[in-house]
Amino acid sequence: MPKSTAVIRFKKMEIMRYISHLDLLRLFQRASRRARLRLSLTEGFNPHPKIKIEPAVKLGIEANDLKAEIVLDEIIPPRDLEERLKKELPAGIEIIDVQGIQ
Repeated sequence: MPKSTAVIRFKKMEIMRYISHLDLLRLFQRASRRARLRLSLTEGFNPHPKIKIEPAVKLGIEANDLKAEIVLDEIIPPRDLEERLKKELPAGIEIIDVQGIQ
């Protein structure tokens, strides 16, 4: 099964500045599921989606250049991925750029 990594640069602003780092990870998991992306899962007893967000930002602080890496079990053009995710992300999370890495 082909795997690809999507690198998503985004902003966390307004009311979303009060979301914790762990909740931000969960937000991207839910948005990815709703966008019907096939996420790659970790192996083991309790598998979870391979999503990494950096840097971790303190609660209450806005961030203008965060990076999320999502490992997918499919290859999707970056523009298509961006459109699908934008529909599912809440106000305050704004995607700046999406790049696909094979």
